[in-house]
Amino acid sequence: MHEIEYILYLTAAAIDRLRVYAQKGEGEISEFVVQYEAMISNEWKPIVRYDTAHGFAHKDIIKPNGEIVKQPLFFETYNLAFTFATLDLKANWRHYRDSFEKENMK
Repeated sequence: MHEIEYILYLTAAAIDRLRVYAQKGEGEISEFVVQYEAMISNEWKPIVRYDTAHGFAHKDIIKPNGEIVKQPLFFETYNLAFTFATLDLKANWRHYRDSFEKENMK
């Protein structure tokens, strides 16, 4: 089993990042976590997480109050789900941060 683990900063100010972890064996991912985190009020806050906890690939949207909205992913393999998760968070992290901050103001 081969482990992949890294943090990718999305801004020069290093206040937005992706935390990536995957286990891979024989070319197939057996589990993964791809999480978008933002520095808010001097603390790293998880905002959106894709993972394979609970035995299936899914997306967790984490609300400022701690509520988690779970959305299952319907991909044939974890490889496809992992690729989708990474691309979605790289493309849409600003939207996720804006939504989190707006909801935090309520």
